Amino acid sequence: MSRVAFVLKGYPRLSETFIAEEIRGLEQRGLKILIVSLRHPTDKAIHPVHRQIAAERLYLPEYLYQEPLRVWRGWRKARRLPGYKAARRIWLADLRRDRTPNRIRRFGQALVLAAELPPDIDRLHAHFLHTPASVTRYVAMMTGLEWSFSAHAKDIWTTPDWEKREKLAAASWAVTCTRTGHENLAGLAPDPEAVALCYHGLDLDKFAPQPHRAPRDGPVTILSVGRAVAKKGYDDLLAALALLPKDLDWRFVHIGGGALSKKLKAEAGRLGLADRIEWRGARAQPEVLAAYRAADIFVLAAKIAPDGDRDGLPNVLMEAQSQGLPCLATGLAGIPELIEDSVTGLLVPPADPPALAAALARLIADRTLREQLGMAGERRVRAAFDAKTAIGLLARRFGLEQPPTPATAARELIDAS
Repeated sequence: MSRVAFVLKGYPRLSETFIAEEIRGLEQRGLKILIVSLRHPTDKAIHPVHRQIAAERLYLPEYLYQEPLRVWRGWRKARRLPGYKAARRIWLADLRRDRTPNRIRRFGQALVLAAELPPDIDRLHAHFLHTPASVTRYVAMMTGLEWSFSAHAKDIWTTPDWEKREKLAAASWAVTCTRTGHENLAGLAPDPEAVALCYHGLDLDKFAPQPHRAPRDGPVTILSVGRAVAKKGYDDLLAALALLPKDLDWRFVHIGGGALSKKLKAEAGRLGLADRIEWRGARAQPEVLAAYRAADIFVLAAKIAPDGDRDGLPNVLMEAQSQGLPCLATGLAGIPELIEDSVTGLLVPPADPPALAAALARLIADRTLREQLGMAGERRVRAAFDAKTAIGLLARRFGLEQPPTPATAARELIDAS
């Protein structure tokens, strides 16, 4: 039976659970997959879902100088492929517009993948529109295979329009996970219908409803889960915590790794918050789920980073809401597609610590409001963000299932609204 090669930037990654869940869901529908990773894993732990995935893995040279013989052998074989000259021509045109080492590395990795691709691979699929889609596109040209991609957040907003247009024209179809991302890509695509909106959703069996959230004594626990990177806005969150009234009793728990962790801890100390904050680092999913169930408020202060990077619709918000946890977030990108302000959560403007502090203070002081928002958010997630819907759409794209009838499609839209 033929397989699809999924080209990922790195695998497995704790911060990309949604990709692993998608792969597992598609395997359960019968899709045979080869995972191709451009980088080796760096996380010390893995999620349980990674152990449930049957797909074989192929790791490409992370840096070309580390495996020169493998790259040379790849070139020797790939240059005999029917589409090699066309792929090289496209790559050189890309290189003239993007004179970076990364662009050179993409073509070198593509040479290795084209040479080493098993014969049972009949199509390619890239997760992320930037580097993985570039490698996938070059390989598809060399081999003559069809390819498609899933676009998410940073890859949409940091990829130049010329590159997005060309990749959209070359791919057979694409999906993306927010309305804002869909509008951007559909507006650049020669065939807007080839771009579909596909929310990640949650495995609601795994995120089963929490038993009754009983009132607890002691400080109100504020939780955030996310990498310590600029777009997550943890500097703004620390500034907001420092603005909270002194008589409020709270503690803050952060889960996630990231390059800014050390800097954020130092800033928390400077603001006099260190004794109220617990930095847990990256954790596997069972520990994250336990943290949702132990917390009183979830907060994510997402914003646009200086390089244009931003979140799409962070899965952690859906995960938190699935456990009845009231969420406070910024009204950025796809977040308002999940959270309706003052109905299923609270929204504040991005990069606005005073507004964030005021909303936090309101939630800390009002247990009834927390309960109302938590219940409403959970109902919304369970009604409209079931991963089965996304897996069904992708399964049809990969030819595993027949498209729904117009009546069925209409019912799906009504159910998801």
